[in-house]
Amino acid sequence: MTTDAMSSALPRLSVQDTHQVPMSRLIRVELRKLVDTRSGRWLLIAIAIITAAVVTIFLFAAPSEELTYSNFVNATIIPQAILLPILGILTVTSEWGQRTGLVTFTLEPHRGRIVVAKLVAVLLMGAVVVLVALVLAAVGNVLGAALQDGNGSWAFGVAGFVDVYALQLIGVVQGLALGMLIMNSAGAIVTYFAIPTIWGILTGTVTWFAQIGTWVDLNTTTIPLSTHEMDGEAWLRLAVAVSIWVLLPLVLGWMRLLRRELKSA
Repeated sequence: MTTDAMSSALPRLSVQDTHQVPMSRLIRVELRKLVDTRSGRWLLIAIAIITAAVVTIFLFAAPSEELTYSNFVNATIIPQAILLPILGILTVTSEWGQRTGLVTFTLEPHRGRIVVAKLVAVLLMGAVVVLVALVLAAVGNVLGAALQDGNGSWAFGVAGFVDVYALQLIGVVQGLALGMLIMNSAGAIVTYFAIPTIWGILTGTVTWFAQIGTWVDLNTTTIPLSTHEMDGEAWLRLAVAVSIWVLLPLVLGWMRLLRRELKSA
């Protein structure tokens, strides 16, 4: 039998012919990756410890009349807003820094499905982390009323929970987007922290930047989320800033990840 005849006799397999890994399994794998690596595991531990520490400090440092559930939640916003985006960054950059991308994209060659799984995984993990903060805030409010004769008010409302989750999950997705765009842990983290600094310098020296900052500066447009003062115009401003600093990097990073060459070393 000639080579040509043998080739024609063999079945031809394509990516579509192979069994596709279920999306639920991909999401479970990505969730496990978040806690399997030392960097991801210790980052989650650090977030929990720092959040608990902030609640404890607020419990004993704040005046008794300010010891309310809303204020305890607000105390947890800043540390989580700083650390959660790093979780999104490491979700992507760990694939390239630790060479696990070779295994990941071999077992699932459709890179777009991996990106979707990573996005869902960081959103789920981010939601869990925020839930932990809300629970710790509740514990702080109970202890404040019992130990510090605090106000003890539980007024917060559904809108407050929506604001907190929206604020923190925006940061997680922005971290994921920067991770895909830069694909280097140190570079993405430095970029994430450098953007507000550079923007602050520009707004302080160029009047034009200060004028448009209320629409395009993500830090400015998310302030009403942290203060729970969102209205129609505030949501519109937030949508513009998120489109520039989250959605655009996410699209560009997605395109780069789909095209980047995988290397073993």
